[in-house]
Amino acid sequence: MQLSLTTILLLITCVVSIYVFTRPDLQERLMLNPYRVNRKGEWYRFISSGLIHQGWVHLLFNMFTFYFFGRWIERYFVIIHGQELGYFYFLLLYIGGIVVADIPTYLKYKDSPYYNSLGASGGVSAIIFAAIFYNPTEEVCLYTLLCLPGFIWGGIYLAYSYLYDRRGSDSVNHSAHFYGALYGFLLSLLIQPSAIVHFFDAVMDWSMF
Repeated sequence: MQLSLTTILLLITCVVSIYVFTRPDLQERLMLNPYRVNRKGEWYRFISSGLIHQGWVHLLFNMFTFYFFGRWIERYFVIIHGQELGYFYFLLLYIGGIVVADIPTYLKYKDSPYYNSLGASGGVSAIIFAAIFYNPTEEVCLYTLLCLPGFIWGGIYLAYSYLYDRRGSDSVNHSAHFYGALYGFLLSLLIQPSAIVHFFDAVMDWSMF
C-alpha cells in the first residue's frame, strides 16, 4: 500500500515531535529562534521548527487539521496537474507555508534572544486556505458543532489571527497563522489563476437559506 504524501509528512512530524517532547535540549536546537538565525546563520530553523510542537494538544490539533485538508488538496493537485507536478505543488504549499509564515516573525524578533516559536501552523494554514480557494463554499465544522462555508471561517480566522497578533497577549504565534493563510491563498491563485473565477462565482451564489 502506497502512503500519501500527506500521511508521510504527518508521520514524520509526529515522530519528531513526540521524540522531542522528552528532549528539551533538542527542542531548543530545532525551534525558531530569530536571534540565533540572524546572529549564527542557523537558517535550518525555519524548517526544523515546523517538525516540532509544544505538546500533545498542539500536535494533535495541527496534524488532525493537516490530514483532513491535506488529503483533499493532495488529490486535487494530482488530478489537475499530474502526480509529479501535483506533489511538487503540495510540498511547495506546505513546506513553503511553514517558512514564509515565519519570515515576519523573524524580522520582528531577530534582535530578541529569548523569543522562540515552533509548530507547523504556517504550513497547515496554507493548506486550509488552498482548500478554501479551490472550494470556498464547502462546509467546515468547528468541533463538529458549528458548520459554516470555508470562506466565512477563513475570514473569521484571518481577522482573529490579525487582531490577536496585534494584541500580543498570549504565547501563540498568530502572525504565522495569518501569513501562512495568505501564502496558501496567493500561491493557489498563482498555481491556477483561472480558479479565481470559480471562487467568486461560488461565494456570490452561496446563500444561507
